[in-house]
Amino acid sequence: MFLTLCTSVTVMSQNIVKGIVVDSNSENPLQGVSVSLKTTSKVTTTAADGSFELRNLTNGDFIVEIRFNGYETQSFPVKLTGKPIDLGTILFYEDIALDQDLSTITITDDELNDDSSAADNISGLLQSSKDIYLRTAAFEFSSSFFRVRGLDSDNAPLLINGIEMNKIYNGRPQWSNWGGLNDATRNQEFSSGLAPSNYTFGGALGSTNINVRASEARPGGRISYASSNRSYQHRVMGTYSSGLMENGWAFTVAASRRAGEEGFNQGTFYDATSLFVAIEKKINDAHSINFTSIYAPNRRGKSSPNTQEVYDLKGIKYNAYWGMQNGKMRNSREKRIIEPIIMLNHYWTINDNTSLNTNVAYQAGLVGNSRIDHNGTKIDGATNGIPTVVSLGGSNPDPTYYQKLPSYALRQGYNNVYDIHQNFVNDGQLNWNHLYQSNLSNFNAGYSTYVLYEDRNDDTQFTVNTIFETEINENITLNASAQYRNLSSDNFAIVTDLLGGTKFLDVDSFSDTNDLKQNDLNNPFREVSVGDKFRYNYNLTTNIINGFAQAQFKYNKVDFYAAASIANTSHQRNGYYKNGRFANGNDSFGKSEKPTFTNYGIKGGATYKLTGRHLFDINAGYLTKAPTTRNTFSNSRVSNSVINNLTSEKILTADASYILRGAKVQAKVTGYYAKIKDATEVSFYYADGIGGSGADYTAFVQEVLTGIDKKHFGVEVGLEAQVTSTIKLKGAANVGQYTYDNNPTLSLKSEAAGFQFNPRPANLKNYKVAAGPQHAYSVGFEYRDPDYWWFGATLNLFSNAYVDIAPLTRTSNFSDDGGVPFNDYDEALARELLQQEKFDSYNTINLIGGKSWKIDDYFISIFASVSNLQNTKYKTGGFEQGRNANFRQLRDDKTLNTPVFGAKYWYGRGATYFLNLNLRF
Repeated sequence: MFLTLCTSVTVMSQNIVKGIVVDSNSENPLQGVSVSLKTTSKVTTTAADGSFELRNLTNGDFIVEIRFNGYETQSFPVKLTGKPIDLGTILFYEDIALDQDLSTITITDDELNDDSSAADNISGLLQSSKDIYLRTAAFEFSSSFFRVRGLDSDNAPLLINGIEMNKIYNGRPQWSNWGGLNDATRNQEFSSGLAPSNYTFGGALGSTNINVRASEARPGGRISYASSNRSYQHRVMGTYSSGLMENGWAFTVAASRRAGEEGFNQGTFYDATSLFVAIEKKINDAHSINFTSIYAPNRRGKSSPNTQEVYDLKGIKYNAYWGMQNGKMRNSREKRIIEPIIMLNHYWTINDNTSLNTNVAYQAGLVGNSRIDHNGTKIDGATNGIPTVVSLGGSNPDPTYYQKLPSYALRQGYNNVYDIHQNFVNDGQLNWNHLYQSNLSNFNAGYSTYVLYEDRNDDTQFTVNTIFETEINENITLNASAQYRNLSSDNFAIVTDLLGGTKFLDVDSFSDTNDLKQNDLNNPFREVSVGDKFRYNYNLTTNIINGFAQAQFKYNKVDFYAAASIANTSHQRNGYYKNGRFANGNDSFGKSEKPTFTNYGIKGGATYKLTGRHLFDINAGYLTKAPTTRNTFSNSRVSNSVINNLTSEKILTADASYILRGAKVQAKVTGYYAKIKDATEVSFYYADGIGGSGADYTAFVQEVLTGIDKKHFGVEVGLEAQVTSTIKLKGAANVGQYTYDNNPTLSLKSEAAGFQFNPRPANLKNYKVAAGPQHAYSVGFEYRDPDYWWFGATLNLFSNAYVDIAPLTRTSNFSDDGGVPFNDYDEALARELLQQEKFDSYNTINLIGGKSWKIDDYFISIFASVSNLQNTKYKTGGFEQGRNANFRQLRDDKTLNTPVFGAKYWYGRGATYFLNLNLRF
């Protein structure tokens, strides 16, 4: 036995893997490159001369993985037999994704601008992933409303230096807060699905941590110019990082400017400036302090969703929100974001195996969304000392308002249908001149019929946390964190332009009595001007305390982990206006009750290594989530009312994968499942034909869906094959099914007089969730020439995308009038009317290519991409209008060749390009 032990020790001592890693362009050695033996705990980093050695290795077949931020990860198969292996000089290639940055990812305009959209950050969540499938989802699927596993982005925490940045109001990251800072935020660590993270418990979609420590940024500078016809037309970006200097200081500075008069959609201007500073001081070997400041103000013009009638008349670039004024395009729907961030991070290396990271972040600013109010009134004398309010007769200025379209004229039997058709085709834009002329009329007496205003959210968000990590031994690592987050959000409407008038009367013109008309009974008949708050004014406060603990175990044949989290969340509304429609007690004025939720999560997983090349991975978790601030109050703009029977959302999720790590072929196949229970959704719209209030009753309603269950399952596949030294083939696919799994409760509320609607089930079970294409496929290739130029192409196919259904039409309201069944109700026809629309499948071809040069100590590269080469027209998403709330309304509308209230859609962009010129030094 002694001889056997000696022989074993001798073999292990002779099993050495060594090499030298150098930059492929400069051929300079790279220090700090991570070198690991996959499926084992063996890991090291390269020295200043680029050299590395992995020692004391057991016999067998393994994969040596070499990874470094900004470079392509490389893998080398080795067979250890007791003899040293020298991999020689390894040329490390800069990752082409450095040029294929976020700007090359096509995100549809509505995703960027619509607060109800949750797909606006798939690219950000996935761009840092090394997973073949997930990177394909980011760069190839993002133009199609695609959501990984059909889940919203609030299921994936986004952190900067360990600080969670998801907005507390809706749970989603606001990527524009650091947009245009691609180089400064490039160092990212992504944990997929339930996989363990060293910083946070994570969510069902994983987590991303953006590391902006100045000392860990790649030293050097980068200046680039980009041109595109997608969102912006021009971008200039510059970044410089000092690296850690001998005096212990390090800094990174970055700035960018993105601008364009018009993107792919008409009237969608873009105006964004971004500034970034990170300064770090290494006090000693144990302590370091990093300060970061991010300021990224941006404005952009929105584009409208439209009915198919409108697209047929005006094309997919059409946007109803803009019109000409004084020879210039003016968009009535702008989104403005100014939310600077400052953070301070303390890094304490307690010993070689233990660290503690403590962080503080403060963010304050505004988000504004502009629109036109067309319900102006004036005071015309008084009766018994009480002012008489008179409507100024404003009408909806939207050129696609249903009463202005040919379909409505046909339905009404008008004899000027052709004229309406021609007027819309030849013009069809917002008429700013008409708004000014109306406001300047003598009848108005200075009062504005139309005003431009902003819906504002002025948030102040404070976060403090501490993150602990200790390596018990080479096999066991423990992680833990504790965090406190606070949101104080002031919400109000503010007048930005009186459009020629001198004042605006802050009352509700639709209400019957003077008291009901008042938006604020404490200031009745208030006249407002530019810069004044009106309509609504309130504060939302949220406090969150949470923490997690995790243990990770790594052994030769199996890795496994277990984690648990706990959180306490409370919300409260404080109304600053006493609304006339909610005037009892503190219905609108003063503080609401404070709903509080205690939540928890547990998860675990394991990776079994059959060999170094064949692995099996399984993860499972159960977590609960408190309702967001957005989904806690039924109509927070005017009421303190908390949603009835509000409860936490529950998520049960699991996945299992087979992973192949071959010398030339790498692949991963994953099956996934997620069951969501007790979700809550709040929405607002106009509805016609609401039973209980009259057969043809019309009202602007707040719809609350509670107790929503959803079921998501499917298969993901990623495949990559290095056919030759220069040609790589790649493929990815998702085949999923995302459906409603029960019949949730639907409630309606309205400020309208006489409104009645009792809560009732919405028959949604087995309808598809509108989460983009549920089937997506991609195949492509890359060619990389030794002379530093490369080219690639992909073919993408999308199918099984569905319109977002209107839940109200799936309730008993559809078949009766206040409990009295329609005598002409046809069940077979009703099923046909309520069938969910499935969008046509489509395919796109994307091309990418680039070339780089080394001139002395400078590196120049050019990158270009073309998306949707064949200019395919396709729907990326859409929603049924809830206007036709009952059988008769919907039947009569769909009888027409062109429905008046057809679904509204978004179309993907046609053929677009992105061109980037880059200088690195």
